[in-house]
Amino acid sequence: MAYLRFKAVEEAGKRQPIFPERPSNKVSDYFGETCFDVSSMKETLSPDVYKKVKYYIDNGKKIDSDTADAVAAAVKSWAISQGITHYTHWFQPLTGATAEKHDSFFSATDKIEKFKGTALVQQEPDASSFPSGGIRQTFEARGYTAWDPSSPMFRWGATLCIPTIFVSYTGEALDYKAPLLKALEAVDKAATSVCKYFDRNVSKVNASLGCEQEYFLVDKALFNARPDLVMAGRTVFGHAPARGQQLDDHYFGSIPQRIYAYMQDFEIECHKLGIPVTTRHNEVAPSQFEVAPLFEEVNVATDHNMLMMDVMRRVANRHNLMALFHEKPFAQINGTGKHNNWSLITDTGVNLFQPSSSARENLQFLTFFVNTIKAVYSYSEMLRASIASAGNDFRLGANEAPPAIISVFIGSQLSEVLDELANNGNIKIEKGDNMYMKLGIDKIPEIILDNTDRNRTSPFAFTGNKFEFRAVGGSANVGLPMTVLNTVMAKQLNDFKEEVDELINSGKEKRLAIVEILRKYIKESKDVRFEGDGYSDDWVKEAEKKGLPNIKDTPEALDAFLSEKSTSVFGLYNIMTERELEARNEILWENYIMKVQIESRVMGDLALNHIIPTAIKYQNKLIENANGLQGLGLENKAALKVIDKVSGHIDAVKSGVMDMIEERKRINKIEDVREKAIEYCHNVKHKFFDKIRYHVDKLELYVDDEDWPLVKYREMLFIK
Repeated sequence: MAYLRFKAVEEAGKRQPIFPERPSNKVSDYFGETCFDVSSMKETLSPDVYKKVKYYIDNGKKIDSDTADAVAAAVKSWAISQGITHYTHWFQPLTGATAEKHDSFFSATDKIEKFKGTALVQQEPDASSFPSGGIRQTFEARGYTAWDPSSPMFRWGATLCIPTIFVSYTGEALDYKAPLLKALEAVDKAATSVCKYFDRNVSKVNASLGCEQEYFLVDKALFNARPDLVMAGRTVFGHAPARGQQLDDHYFGSIPQRIYAYMQDFEIECHKLGIPVTTRHNEVAPSQFEVAPLFEEVNVATDHNMLMMDVMRRVANRHNLMALFHEKPFAQINGTGKHNNWSLITDTGVNLFQPSSSARENLQFLTFFVNTIKAVYSYSEMLRASIASAGNDFRLGANEAPPAIISVFIGSQLSEVLDELANNGNIKIEKGDNMYMKLGIDKIPEIILDNTDRNRTSPFAFTGNKFEFRAVGGSANVGLPMTVLNTVMAKQLNDFKEEVDELINSGKEKRLAIVEILRKYIKESKDVRFEGDGYSDDWVKEAEKKGLPNIKDTPEALDAFLSEKSTSVFGLYNIMTERELEARNEILWENYIMKVQIESRVMGDLALNHIIPTAIKYQNKLIENANGLQGLGLENKAALKVIDKVSGHIDAVKSGVMDMIEERKRINKIEDVREKAIEYCHNVKHKFFDKIRYHVDKLELYVDDEDWPLVKYREMLFIK
């Protein structure tokens, strides 16, 4: 094993950057060339058919069979011209990854390429082994994929990928996309109805999303020499190197040439696919980087993020690198997040979270701003559940990641604006008075200038013209947190409109009715606003006094999805039934169990088969040395002291692993999946992981470097 480590280090040290050949000096020449989007349809379909397709997409309507046949014929011709031989319904099952089954355009019976509208619109991929949470049994294999025309088709290799939803034979959603589409429809209707208070011309509101994707890059040889990275996606052992991220010299530093070549390569592939990546830079931790795209409609942005991660992995392989998206692949340095920058945009081009130079328009801004804070306050446990995972539990609350306590950061200046608005309730406003000036709304444009997020510990922060949901994990499918966020926002906006309309119907002037309800919401939700250090013990105590939940572990966090509040709000908009929620929770609990099981087994395997044998060999060398010194009549106290230390760590590792194995055996007999997940969390992960790791990492310091079997942190993080 030690030989493998040094061979891997040698290979990694010899790598040279592989710069890609650009299709053109201008990205605009090839952007979207492997994407069959709305503009492609406009070029290839007749004007009448195109108008129909555009109407169906814009209004979320089902496409009729004749139109589907016309689109299928057009996309088949385009695909063949692109060298495509197969097509697939590309979907996002509840595994957290994407899935595809390829079918050939070529019909051996007819000796021609064929593709009908029925094949475009729907398929039965079987897919019986995907998790369903008890919705269907393995023998009930039928599941259906249905085309989502609002997300562009694309070429990946020699295959046409058709974005689809995935549902069971009985109609329950078995993916992340179907509930997301319903949530986006709900927030569109709710936001549009509120916008009518301010602009009667608004007929649609789109939720917009930009996903900042963090990731680590590790040389492929070094990765393959770490069984824990291969099996679990994170290092279960590894002593911190002398130099980590404490110098802050990696953040925004000069990008290493080999990494720069990789970034150029995957950006070219992304641009061909129509993924609007624009920003790249070094992140805080060594070997950590970030890519950020332009904002897109949430559904498309979600598809593009999943596709981008796939592109990044495949392109990394060409560069002898491995892209890591696990939330905490390395201890004691920054983890990997996926910052969800979310906003609401009207079809008239107005960002509802963008303050204006017009005081009148700022009442609209405050309406959506305050309602968002209120939604986060009222549904914080659902939002916490939406970002819960085994990996994210390692990340939350450490090294610049936000804590598990859901709070909102808006900056001190905007806090003053809200407090002033809430406390001006005694001001009497007469007819003809300048309400905006009296309430301080006219001050917003000047104080909002450059008032962006300076609190990296906030899970939900206002950053000037959008909210950034920073707590989402790096490997997550953002479909789930976006489904929850847009659902609760829809409910909050509908509640707001109902209360305002009630005041208007009682005779109150519209603007004053809006302000009255906003004042009420500001007061009710003030406890969720926090401007300080999210890591401090004082905040934990303060949050507890305020009644803000601090749910640190995934198994308990998931309970929120089955609460009466959750089932009610999801059911209200027909986004997910109680049965679907129960099934998803079962899947998420099972996934948690399996992740902890895998990590536990990896720890046991490495400890028993690699670490302990290596440590014993080193211990024997020390014993020989101590005996030799004694035989010569020399002092051997120092050697004996080291032997005692090494021996103690070996015993602790072995006993810890054996006890952990016995605990797993006990827990595996538990049938209730929730109870089992909680037991794995508290009596395997919390009880043994850190304890075993502590002693292994101490052994790494003692054992001769030439004998140590695992690639070390200093090698993985700094050789690139």
